[in-house]
Amino acid sequence: MFREHTKTVTIGNKKIGGGNPVLIQSMTNTHTEDVEATVRQILELEAAGCEIIRCTVPTIEAAKAVSEIKKYIHIPLVADIHFDYRMAIAAMENGADKIRINPGNIGGADKIKAVVDVAKERNIPIRVGVNSGSLEKELVEKYHGVTAEGIVESAIDKVHMIEEQGYDNLVVSIKSSDVMMCVKAHELIAQKIAYPLHVGITESGTAFSGSIKSALGLGLILNQGIGDTIRVSLTDNPVKEVEAAKIILKTLGLRKGGIEVVSCPTCGRTRIDLIGLAKQVEEMVSSYDYDLKLAVMGCVVNGPGEAKEADLGIAGGDGCGVLIKHGEVVCKVPEDELLSTLKYELDHWGGTGV
Repeated sequence: MFREHTKTVTIGNKKIGGGNPVLIQSMTNTHTEDVEATVRQILELEAAGCEIIRCTVPTIEAAKAVSEIKKYIHIPLVADIHFDYRMAIAAMENGADKIRINPGNIGGADKIKAVVDVAKERNIPIRVGVNSGSLEKELVEKYHGVTAEGIVESAIDKVHMIEEQGYDNLVVSIKSSDVMMCVKAHELIAQKIAYPLHVGITESGTAFSGSIKSALGLGLILNQGIGDTIRVSLTDNPVKEVEAAKIILKTLGLRKGGIEVVSCPTCGRTRIDLIGLAKQVEEMVSSYDYDLKLAVMGCVVNGPGEAKEADLGIAGGDGCGVLIKHGEVVCKVPEDELLSTLKYELDHWGGTGV
């Protein structure tokens, strides 16, 4: 598998590549200069399960804010740099754990060297990022349009720019909003380089469409053993990116822990507000770290049978419901007590329970 054979890169207190677990990233949408707002959002993302955070650094004020932000957070901070090489240097001098640059748009070889020199001195990883939307004109012409082959060639060219400076503490990302193009590009580049890959479908859309596109793209890529960190890019609260990423990794068997909620799609037999109940259960269980499957069913007739593969479950009926453990009904309760009964069971999971 590719993941086991990539270079190990240390980012703050985390390691990626070399067979280490695939880590979840997100990006703040605050003004980085606003330390209080940025810290507040990062702490919220940490609580949701974010393991690496990226902040934009467009100004010197933002670069200086990095050192203050890092005093209050517990995960590595990546500085996102566009165009101005001085911001990359300032971010590293202020404690950024990694920088993200496109060597093709921060200036000539002298500016790239200036950035790499500081990264070398401080042993700070550089994430070389290439997006299909900014593919060089000559590569578009060479491949008769924006293609996976062009994206890969562009990325490898940028990697060589850093390697020519005698530095290989690198992470690579190649992104496209075209899901299948992105998949193909990752399949190609995994054959050509051994650096860790940060994977994502860029500009994927809203929480609904973006999560679906990301699940398809990331699923196809990760299931081949490709990818060391991921970000689900959504036009929404970044917390939703982390939640979607966790589900993707769990579904692929790349992440354990946390309660997996399964629920039936409702039918004519349903006599409770199953949609509302399932949402309440999903929200409630997010604070528990048990590695178990929990079923939420809308029918007391078939619910227990359908929940046999779950560790724990509830099934609602007409004014009443049942609690199910390992496929067996353990008690019957009024409908309005289903949620509290489930919570009591979770609070005592591992003990006697109900």
